[in-house]
Amino acid sequence: MRCENVDVYYNNGEKKAINGVSLDIGSNEVIAMIGPSGCGKSTFLRCLNRMNDTIEGCRVEGEISLDGKNIYAKDVDVVPLRAQVGMVFQKPNPFPKSIYDNVAYGPKIHGLVQNRAETDELVEKSLIRAGLWEEAKDRLDQPGTGLSGGQQQRLCIARTIAVNPEVILMDEPCSALDPIATAIIEELIDELRQEYSIAIVTHSMQQASRVSQRTAYFHLGDLIEIGPTEQIFLNPLHQLTQDYITGRFG
Repeated sequence: MRCENVDVYYNNGEKKAINGVSLDIGSNEVIAMIGPSGCGKSTFLRCLNRMNDTIEGCRVEGEISLDGKNIYAKDVDVVPLRAQVGMVFQKPNPFPKSIYDNVAYGPKIHGLVQNRAETDELVEKSLIRAGLWEEAKDRLDQPGTGLSGGQQQRLCIARTIAVNPEVILMDEPCSALDPIATAIIEELIDELRQEYSIAIVTHSMQQASRVSQRTAYFHLGDLIEIGPTEQIFLNPLHQLTQDYITGRFG
């Protein structure tokens, strides 16, 4: 994905939340977006699959392209776009359906499966990739909401990858989870990188340093600095980044 001079306005243009942000998301990489609360990182993330379209009075300017096509072009249908650019939210949000139906729902809607056998195979494959198959295989007909928090988040990841996305967006996917569940999700992110591009917003600098290859630091709607994760944490070029990394503010 390529983002060029992206501005985001709220309240019909009265409040500017993002100022001219340009960054690329490479294939098979995890890019982490860090910064103090309210700095615009989640707002920016939501531009990447047009989730901000659902907010009244929100306007996005600039260009965001996926495989060379502007995702904000008038002829773009957001339904297939949100399959191509999937999203995992802060709080696990399984549908009030069975574990099986949570994963099968997207592929059925998008016509990716023709019959029960294909659906069974895709559900199993998605749950295996999300590291949930062994725990869920004997309870596929039970509600997804009956799983633990960490399992629910992995179910949401399985649901996202079932529709074969190119990019996965994660908005603080571990903030509601305990350390053990967090470690499992982080391991999973590293595995998923082999097949997908991943952009993750995280409030945890330790998490950013563990899971990402590149890190972008946001401050008050500006992208202050972006670079290899190791360089951002060990030798940032900008004083604002340095102050945040060393805990002087944020």
